[in-house]
Amino acid sequence: MNLDALAVTWSPRLLSVLRIMSGLLLLQHGTGKLLKFPPGAVPPTFNLNSMPGYAGYIEFVCGILLIIGLFSRAAAFLASGMVAVAYFMVHAPQGFFPILNRGELAVLYCFVFLYLAAAGPGPWSLDAMRKR
Repeated sequence: MNLDALAVTWSPRLLSVLRIMSGLLLLQHGTGKLLKFPPGAVPPTFNLNSMPGYAGYIEFVCGILLIIGLFSRAAAFLASGMVAVAYFMVHAPQGFFPILNRGELAVLYCFVFLYLAAAGPGPWSLDAMRKR
């Protein structure tokens, strides 16, 4: 079995899978804040006219764009910055180590989205269809 040939074949496809799944995970944060779905995703006192509320709009729009692969680089870059801001505003003040300040997921999201901004959407995307 030639692993190099396998990597050449599947790497671009798995990049698309990473983009789609990351977009779905980001979208669920946005739907929780904006549409209150799934129920219980946000506290009952949540206010859309706040920093987390504004993040909900970014999560919703960028999540959809990442799922369908349209303007993927810009959406991923914006999402990366949004998550970085969230980390430094919410988690970092609680301590230096992400495992202790519960920010490891925010850090992971930030770097996955930054990677997607650099690597592009992959072959299974509207961006790739537009280039053809």
